Amino acid sequence: MKVFVVLLLAIASASAGLLPQVSHMHPRDRTAVPSIDGRITNGHNAEVNQFPYQVGLSFTATSGSWWCGGSIIGNTWVLTAAHCTSGASYVTIYYGATVRTSPQFTHTVSSSNWIQHANYISLTVRNDISLIKTPAVTFSASVNKIALPAIANSYSTYVGQTAVASGWGMTADTETSVTKNLQFADLTVIANSVCQKTFGSLVVTSKVICVATPNSISTCQGDSGGPLALDGTLIGITSFGAEDGCEIGAPAAFTRVTSYLDWIKTNSGISA
Repeated sequence: MKVFVVLLLAIASASAGLLPQVSHMHPRDRTAVPSIDGRITNGHNAEVNQFPYQVGLSFTATSGSWWCGGSIIGNTWVLTAAHCTSGASYVTIYYGATVRTSPQFTHTVSSSNWIQHANYISLTVRNDISLIKTPAVTFSASVNKIALPAIANSYSTYVGQTAVASGWGMTADTETSVTKNLQFADLTVIANSVCQKTFGSLVVTSKVICVATPNSISTCQGDSGGPLALDGTLIGITSFGAEDGCEIGAPAAFTRVTSYLDWIKTNSGISA
């Protein structure tokens, strides 16, 4: 099946702009060391309770472990990326943490408790979204949900608006160890036509949202699945960036939440 898909991509490359000028990579896959490898490059330290909707996700599988981010969208649901849940057996959810190793509490659930999009395709990063069903949590100043966009905003591109991404980890491509503090960065949404010049239109579809990364400020490995928020509303899920590094100035890409409002409601019952 993979051979067939690759053949289709090769045929499609005859059309300019379909295939990427720069290879894409999920933040989760950028490196195997350290195993907890999230980061916002050149971002800022978050204040306590600044991002109560942010969770850390420590996934385990027979092949190893990895770290992702996620967003609380209800007291029993976390939204993350499909490439984070893919292949995992269990996840430990870190709630209310600013210092990564000091959450308010954790819950561990098995893969039977998450819903990965049935049409997720890793090769072209299609439908990179998953829901995790969690034990019920009590909301507080440090643990709370983030709103989903209204259906009326489904056609909004958000181009030119500044959103905030958050996550834990290393602060530069040259770092070899993670940082303990939750990081965040303000990032400006760019048109998909601009993003397609880097990653191609087979990858950057209408269900993807991209941001510019000037001054080496970007999402990076392990930030996978984490939030891109605009005015207290979740508009993106960290999905992929450039294979050559997080500080090279290439766009960073997110799953566009407005494209999946029906999917989220069908599977979790949650809507704006």
